[in-house]
Amino acid sequence: MPRRAVYDEHETEVGTVIIRTLDEVEGSDRDVAGEGWRSRRLLLRRDGVGFSLHDTTVAAGSELNLQYKHHLEACYLLAGEADLTDLATGERHELRPGSMYALDQHDRHTLRVRSDLHLVCVFNPALTGGETHDADGSFPPPSD
Repeated sequence: MPRRAVYDEHETEVGTVIIRTLDEVEGSDRDVAGEGWRSRRLLLRRDGVGFSLHDTTVAAGSELNLQYKHHLEACYLLAGEADLTDLATGERHELRPGSMYALDQHDRHTLRVRSDLHLVCVFNPALTGGETHDADGSFPPPSD
């Protein structure tokens, strides 16, 4: 039987091991979607591990203009194909299963999805849960 999440007064999950499945996340406040993408957020700020972990899908044909001004992001591609373009340099990178990319300079980028993507993404600082992209493609800054 899965462990039930227990939170302290600071909304931090307490216990020695965090176990969570996609089935538990689907349809909850950890399941967030936007135009062409869906992010199932397995770990969030309230879990107290210092980063958030997301199972993310992006639909074929999507073109996302993004810049995480307040977060660093790393993604590992499990399935699908896409092009990632660094908008500062114009450099284009082909992504396929087994590719990892890290946006370690708050890079402004475009993700053009050729076939449905399935990614595992990590954000630091951790997201709180309900964030969606602002008009400029970023998430809002973390609040204390």
